[in-house]
Amino acid sequence: MSDINQTVPIQIYTIPTCSDCHFAKRYFNEQQIHYIEYNCEEDMKYAKEVLELTGKQIVPTIVIQDKVFVGFAENLNEISEFLP
Repeated sequence: MSDINQTVPIQIYTIPTCSDCHFAKRYFNEQQIHYIEYNCEEDMKYAKEVLELTGKQIVPTIVIQDKVFVGFAENLNEISEFLP
C-alpha cells in the first residue's frame, strides 16, 4: 500500500549532467508520478537546500513528504514503497 500523498509532489534536486537524476525523472514520468525539479546549477539556493537537508552536496536528493533520499538507484526499492 502506498504511503504517498500526491497532493504533496515529490521534490527532486538535480543538476543537468547527473545520470542518476535523469534516471529518477524518467522513472517518475513512466510511473506517472508528479514531481517538482529543482536545478541546483540554475539556482544556488537549491544547492544550499540540499546541504541543509542532507549535510552533503549530492544529487539527486529526493524528498517524498518528510523522507529524504540521497541518490536514486541505491534507494529505488525504498522509494518504490512510497509510490502508488
